[in-house]
Formats: sequence, structure tokens, C-alpha cells
Amino acid sequence: MSIEVNNESSFTIDEAALQRLATYCLDAMRVHPDADLALVLVDEGAMEQLHVQWMGEPGPTDVLSFPMDELRPGNDDVVTPPGVLGDVVLCPQVAEVQAEGAGHSTMDELLYLTAHGILHLLGFDHAEPDEEKEMFALQRDLIIGFTMAEKQRETS
Repeated sequence: MSIEVNNESSFTIDEAALQRLATYCLDAMRVHPDADLALVLVDEGAMEQLHVQWMGEPGPTDVLSFPMDELRPGNDDVVTPPGVLGDVVLCPQVAEVQAEGAGHSTMDELLYLTAHGILHLLGFDHAEPDEEKEMFALQRDLIIGFTMAEKQRETS
């Protein structure tokens, strides 16, 4: 699995943790091991430009997802075909503000946003209440599973 992390922001980030989370999410969603994913961290100005260009909305946002090959999750019997999953673009400055409001660390917020972005790349959305319920439950389960795996990794 090729997961590239490109930090173009002014924030110092634990890039390895983002990469481990992405790997965990893609494995859990039965994405082919030859799938490619890029995580890009940008400052507010760059994120605002992307937000205006692609969503038609002013101001920076926390995360944007740009799917490429429209890969979908696999299941216990079949993994997705190989391909380019796409790009998840994160804005640490926006994540920092959201983290303060939520009472957790900026890194925790970035992990949450990374899982969220990956789910969007895999075709999940939250426009409708039932979609939102499914996506956010899956996102929560991925974060909980990853957190447990990280604790186990640290004690090994």
C-alpha cells in the first residue's frame, strides 16, 4: 500500500501516526494493498483556495477529499481492485481550532479528519441523516480500533 504524507503546512505533525491510521483504515475497509493514497497538509490560505475552487464556499475548511479511481470498500471475501484512491487534504490550523472546542489534541483531530476523508474517498457521505449515521459510526469504529491497535503497538 502506498500512502504518501506531504506536509506543506507550517505545523509540525506526527506524519508516521497519520500514515499508520491510513493503513489501518484501508486494511479495515478491505482496500487492495496496491492502492495509492496521498495525505496532504496545507495552511489556511491554500485550503481556502481549494475550498473556493472545488466547493464554491469561502474560507478554509478542515478536510477535503479528492477521489481518483472511485474505489469502494471490499468485504471479507473480496478486496477492492488496485488503483489510486485519491487525495485527502487537511488543514492543521482549522483542526487546531476544532480540537480546542472539542477538548482534545490537534493530532487527535487530524486523525479523526483523516479517517473522515478516507471514508469520503471510499464513497461514504453524510448529506442525508441515514448516511451521516452510517458514516460517523464507521468513522468512530475506525478511530477506536486504531487507538486500541496503537496502545497494543506501544506495549509490544
